Amino acid sequence: MQEADWDDLKYFLAVGQSGSLAGAARALHVNHSTVLRRLARLEETLGTLLFERHATGYAMTAAGEALTQRLAGVGEQIDAAQRQLSGLDSQLSGPLRVTTTDTLLGGLLMPLFAEFRSMHPRIQLQIVINNSFLSLSRREADVAIRPANAPPEYLVGRRIGRLQTAPYAARRYLKELDLPTEADHPRLADWSAYDWVVPDDALSHLAQARWIRDHVPEPRRAVSADSLVAMADAVRHGMGAGMLLCLLAGADPDLVRLAPVDEAMDTDLWVLTHPDLRHSARVRVLGDFLYERLRQGEWVAG
Repeated sequence: MQEADWDDLKYFLAVGQSGSLAGAARALHVNHSTVLRRLARLEETLGTLLFERHATGYAMTAAGEALTQRLAGVGEQIDAAQRQLSGLDSQLSGPLRVTTTDTLLGGLLMPLFAEFRSMHPRIQLQIVINNSFLSLSRREADVAIRPANAPPEYLVGRRIGRLQTAPYAARRYLKELDLPTEADHPRLADWSAYDWVVPDDALSHLAQARWIRDHVPEPRRAVSADSLVAMADAVRHGMGAGMLLCLLAGADPDLVRLAPVDEAMDTDLWVLTHPDLRHSARVRVLGDFLYERLRQGEWVAG
């Protein structure tokens, strides 16, 4: 039997963890065919079938289970070694993988990333949009920029401010309802006077969703979306009022704030990394840059 390549074993573990080629491809940031090819090569090298292919995904054979047990902890040790070596890197050059949300990228971060690149042209920014925490332990990203009131304990970083939220509606929508559109005019206390653009079930954990449940009757929840960006766009097009992040709505002259910022819905904004990477020059310089710029920003409260 030939000796297996560790890279092939890494693909095997990714398929086992995700249960599918597509999931492994996403985790390893490669395409579907690469995972299939590397898995086939490993099975040929070992002379055994490691997975049974089903319509619902990949299930390990007995040989696959045995290999997984033998590899227990090995992947984590290699990932840890790679993190520690990266953490010793003192060069302001090379790749830097940053994960954030679509909301933060479009509403806040992209101009800052452009400025950062002009300051550090030898750093290659790799931007990954994902609305859940990627594994910084497995180097799926080097830096995470996330809204979180309680970030994962295994990460380190700095709180750089608070994201604020308020109810908004489009001027044209208010005119259709024959409601005043001046920003300083007292607003209706009865929120049932409006149709509402609301977070869908995928965002039910957000403070905005809780506010809607407490203040807006079901019949007035006219439009739902699984993205805060999509919610802001729907409000902008006159589909109803919405409880929106100020960074998405506050600078839009076509939107009117219906009430003051509700501090109960403030969410902390963090720049996070794995402890092993905190001394990496690339990680440190990006963290310092974002900390200074975002604390100066209009839509991030200190």
